[in-house]
Amino acid sequence: MIRIIAVGIIKESYLTAAIQEYSKRLSAYTNLEIIQVQDEKCGERISDKEADQVRRREGERILKNIKDNDYVITLEIGGRQLSSEELSGFLGNLESSGRSNIVFVIGGSIGLHNDVCSRSDYRLSFSKMTFPHQLMRVILLEQIYRAYKIMKGEPYHK
Repeated sequence: MIRIIAVGIIKESYLTAAIQEYSKRLSAYTNLEIIQVQDEKCGERISDKEADQVRRREGERILKNIKDNDYVITLEIGGRQLSSEELSGFLGNLESSGRSNIVFVIGGSIGLHNDVCSRSDYRLSFSKMTFPHQLMRVILLEQIYRAYKIMKGEPYHK
């Protein structure tokens, strides 16, 4: 079972369509659940203290959706970068070792609170670049789908 916990509600129809398409494709390989938690509204210029409060409130909503037996993978710029093949092997190893409840966490526009990062079992980075957190859902779903295709030895375009 793969769960994605993401901060914010997707409003753009093109992103919703892509998320629905990859969710449908993934249903052939695993159960998938996407949980959207409400984001906190904040201006572009907020103090460090205000930013920490925003991350804390969003983090509390994230943590409410994580169970004790979940293997938590947070998406963080400072995390480890993997190739698609490495991600496939990593997910396959988790599943074969009995870690069948895998949770990916995508933070809000100003990142994850330290409490969420502390709960993480693995920190994953897709790039040193910053991506919009809404678009990151599509990228993550595509890479999970690609990982399962690789795991099953099925062709997938490169």
